[in-house]
Amino acid sequence: MSWQIILTLFVLLDFLHMAVAHCMVHQIPPRNFTLPWMQLNETFLSPFSSGVVKSWSGLRRASKPKPPFLINAESFLCCLWSDGNIDCSLYSTNMQARKFIPSESISASQEKGSSWNLECWIQGKLELLVCSLRFVRVQLGADLKVVLFYAVSELGLGDVSTSSLEGTVLAAECDCSDPAACGCSVPSLSLNYTYIMWLKVTIAGTPLWSPLMSVKPIDIAKPEPPLNLHLEMTEEGQVRICWSDPVLVPYPLQYEVKISGASGQTGWQMVWGAVESSLAMDSALLGSSSLLEVRCRNGNGPGFWSDWSTPYNLSLGAGVLYFPPKVLTSVGSNISFYCIYQNKTKLVASQEIVWWLNLAAEIPASQYSLVNARVSKVTLFNLKATKPRGSFCYKALYCCHQNRECHPRYAELYVVDMNISITCETDGYLTKMTCRWAANPDTLLLGSSLHLRYYRSRIYCADFPSTSPKSEVKECHLLKNHSYECTFQPFFLLSGYTMWIEFKHLLGTLESSPTCVVPADVVKPLPPSNLQAEITRNVGLLNVSWTNPVFTNELRFQIRFAVNRGERAWQLYEVAKAPSSAVITVQKLCVQYIVQIRCRALDGSGYWSNWSSPAYTLVRDIRAPLQGPEFWRIITEDGARRQKNVTLLWKPLMENHSLCSVRQYMVKHQTSGNSTWSEYVGNGTTCSFPWTEHTHTVTLLAMNSIGVSSVNYNLTLSQQMSRVEAVQSLSVYPVNSTCVVLVWTLSPPIHVIKSFVIEWKNLNKEEEMKWVRVPPNRRKYYLYDHFILIEKYQFSLYPVFAGGVGRSRATDQFTRGGYEKEDNGSLYMVLPIVISSSVLFLGVVMASHQRGE
Repeated sequence: MSWQIILTLFVLLDFLHMAVAHCMVHQIPPRNFTLPWMQLNETFLSPFSSGVVKSWSGLRRASKPKPPFLINAESFLCCLWSDGNIDCSLYSTNMQARKFIPSESISASQEKGSSWNLECWIQGKLELLVCSLRFVRVQLGADLKVVLFYAVSELGLGDVSTSSLEGTVLAAECDCSDPAACGCSVPSLSLNYTYIMWLKVTIAGTPLWSPLMSVKPIDIAKPEPPLNLHLEMTEEGQVRICWSDPVLVPYPLQYEVKISGASGQTGWQMVWGAVESSLAMDSALLGSSSLLEVRCRNGNGPGFWSDWSTPYNLSLGAGVLYFPPKVLTSVGSNISFYCIYQNKTKLVASQEIVWWLNLAAEIPASQYSLVNARVSKVTLFNLKATKPRGSFCYKALYCCHQNRECHPRYAELYVVDMNISITCETDGYLTKMTCRWAANPDTLLLGSSLHLRYYRSRIYCADFPSTSPKSEVKECHLLKNHSYECTFQPFFLLSGYTMWIEFKHLLGTLESSPTCVVPADVVKPLPPSNLQAEITRNVGLLNVSWTNPVFTNELRFQIRFAVNRGERAWQLYEVAKAPSSAVITVQKLCVQYIVQIRCRALDGSGYWSNWSSPAYTLVRDIRAPLQGPEFWRIITEDGARRQKNVTLLWKPLMENHSLCSVRQYMVKHQTSGNSTWSEYVGNGTTCSFPWTEHTHTVTLLAMNSIGVSSVNYNLTLSQQMSRVEAVQSLSVYPVNSTCVVLVWTLSPPIHVIKSFVIEWKNLNKEEEMKWVRVPPNRRKYYLYDHFILIEKYQFSLYPVFAGGVGRSRATDQFTRGGYEKEDNGSLYMVLPIVISSSVLFLGVVMASHQRGE
């Protein structure tokens, strides 16, 4: 039977528009209503061919069931009715459309038949149309079946046509498990469409039909009752009852508020209408045991009133009321709170109210103000961010009596740090702009969210950026440490992007100060490329060259360089409008330098580029050595050959003198017989030759890849001058284990002294002789070496003349006591503590020798 009904429904749709146009269609109201149900008279049960419209004046309200063949499943009734008359025609779905034939009206009183009571509504979640069908004066048996047929149109009833009906005619089975009623449900509603419906009731095999009905679901909606009834106070001290709308309501609501005496009191109630989700009330009711209830309905049209909300007992609001009860604000702002304080059944005067923060600190009275006789106000200035205290992310503000009696209820203050800086940079290829920002994690609230909002101006930025309701949210990616990164790609290079951070929470929305960015002003160019660096020859300067990056105009550059060894001590050198090179003066020429370069716009806008890949200089000779090394001689007697041998000693030439290396040394000889020759001694530090002439002059030169040193030391060996005694006395005073002082006096000058040379040697060990050159004007010299004061040393002082080296003055004893320098009248004494230390050290050494024996 079910498949026959479904097949028939496809046919019904083609003829339904004709029935809607000619039949009386009952509009379902937002309340229950009564309609007759009809059955054909036996007189008209003669065989009529299917497909012909017939009119019966014998239709009547049936009083008892009839056989099931009276009306088949492919037909429905088209009826016109009034309080006492019903005129119906049987309409077959497979007939051709034709004009209805007027039928004869009959009289049908309510007493002769039965009727049904119908109520339809949309449940609170707006997902289901429910119709409840109750039968009046009819005894229902177990053999009862009810089917609800319906079709859907986007148009109103007067405009319904076949083309506007959506899909096919649908059928909904009804639940008749209740002996007195049946319930029918239509799911997946379109609230503003028109539904054409009729019912077929089969009782003991007899089909009964309802007239056509129509309804817009939104006109019979029954919302859920309002939620969360509570008391609030306004800034003016007015008390209001507030509530929340039920969820999923796509239309505005109107409300009714009922206040009544609690159970056990004399029955009374008052009802007020409201169009907002709050209503002012008399503060005298605070603390009473009266009950408040609220209900709602569609504010733009017909519909059912919701059930009354859960009652709210006004005695629960007694104690203290705050305005606002919770506040979300940003760092640095000022905020005010208001309160009404009720002590038992009496309102406390506002001048007797004090305020406490976290019940730990009383707020100074200078921050109070009296709104009226019962409302107190406190203002908090320049607020700091709220730091989490365990599970609490707010500051608790208490309104108390001056006797320090406080109600446990408090106002909550949430302060968020919105001083969020947004920085943007445009990449060197000018293809994207990346913006970054970070939030303080200590001030974020549970359930909050952060978004970057922005809008674009066609060109450049306004003088004073401001937020705009036409802004968009930019998708950002969370990085480490609560930092975010957002990418604009593509973008407009010369447009102004005004952006700010939006903090959203159930308590409200906060915004950071807006900033405006022009992508062209925040370019981070690519680093220069093809970097090269070298120390120039002859001049000895650091020459740096590079290739400028693409997509740039005028630039300035920073060059950093350092000696490429150990911990680098970078030095910076700035260049403006450089074509592609720079020359830098450096102190050290014979070391390897590491060099890098970066750039930014000449006008200072944007960012420095990253440092380029490093370049390294090569260590090479810059020019010929500046001078040859200092040297000295050792003279030994060769008795077998009856000659003297001379050994020259020198120290390797330092880099700052060799510039930068020494390939070899060259010794030039010149004797009194005008003989001259040169010899190359490689990279050694000694050279020996026989001294056979009365006078022998030697000069030591240094050579590198570029040339020979131009300034050089020479030394003349003269047998005659070697007998000249210019040094009258020599004394050596120990200072500590690393220093001794040599003091000498001279004989009356005969020859001009060019310099002195000091030789010293430890006589207890086989050590090489050491020497040092001293300027000619010195009469005292601090000699630094490692000295063992209990051992024996030999110190010799040679005067050096232009014509040769004079006789030396030598000593192998340390002089005890003090010494004077006569030429400047100052007295120099070796500190007693030094001598004491030396004596102590000597004692320790002698004691160790005795233990060893």
